[in-house]
Amino acid sequence: MNKLLSVIAIIMTLAVASCHHVEEWPDDPVGNFDALWTGIDRHYCFLDEKGIDWDSVYSVYRPQVSDQTDPVALFNICSDMLDELRDGHVNITSPFATSYYKKWWSDYPQNYNERLVDEYYLHFGGFTRGGFTYAILPDSIAYVRYSTFASTPGDATLDWMLMLLRDCHGMVFDIRDNGGGSISYVETIVSRFIDRRILAGYITHKSGPGHNEFSEPYAYYFDPVADGRFRWDKPVVVLTNRSTFSAANNFASVMSSLPQVTLIGDRTGGGSGMPFSSEMPCGWSYRFSASPVYDAEMRLTEFGVDPDIRVDLDPEMALKGIDTILETALEFLRNKETDSDSR
Repeated sequence: MNKLLSVIAIIMTLAVASCHHVEEWPDDPVGNFDALWTGIDRHYCFLDEKGIDWDSVYSVYRPQVSDQTDPVALFNICSDMLDELRDGHVNITSPFATSYYKKWWSDYPQNYNERLVDEYYLHFGGFTRGGFTYAILPDSIAYVRYSTFASTPGDATLDWMLMLLRDCHGMVFDIRDNGGGSISYVETIVSRFIDRRILAGYITHKSGPGHNEFSEPYAYYFDPVADGRFRWDKPVVVLTNRSTFSAANNFASVMSSLPQVTLIGDRTGGGSGMPFSSEMPCGWSYRFSASPVYDAEMRLTEFGVDPDIRVDLDPEMALKGIDTILETALEFLRNKETDSDSR
């Protein structure tokens, strides 16, 4: 089993054993609301970090619920309450809808235009496989787009991709608009960029109902891919925006710790808390962040990862076929090559 996935499985088992006890609530509007509020109060892991007074939140939303509240109204009230957590990993699912907090990305520039890259840089070409689109751009720079960590990055696909790009002197790895997926795929891809074991970060879990009751941090490590597989040891630029979230946020965090990697674009959207699900008496499920993830320097990554070079997509330049974030990355790698040649 993937090492990171193994650590997460242990963390979640301990978290459930230590703080997820069964409590009975009546299956009526008030009971369902109270069950949801209490579940978040005892198990959500970022209340204090986000400065959220959850008792005050209760005083705002609880009076809106009565014994006569219908299911749709209850869903909307509960959804609005969960939005106070400002967390894309938090939602509630009923038979008729799933809530979703969007402001972690919707209040910021998008900073990515898929058509712009496809038309003016890839010319609607390149290779596509396993969630990757890749091509060789002018000046012998590799471009790799990984759109979602829900797509399996198979070893054969990674070997072929890196083999075909092996003569390039630098790589742009674009994870803008990558909303995450399987955390186990982070290690699979990072293993292609390292030649030794690295400390990737730390994970903790709630150890009690108090907002500050957490376990000691568990370190997790990544190892390089097995000998005989293709690796990349040349400069890499990772492109990020606010819609780089969850597993993609973790990938940006780990990659940023590597000496040959530079992040360019906007701050990532965060979403570092490992999600966990529970259920209300009526059968509606709700998901919330239960285990914080930290980087190798023990910095919380829930609020995103800052780029090394901050740049936005210029709308006017985009109309001319120029992606200013990608162009910044290409110029950075050209300068890297020039510096290398002058030595």
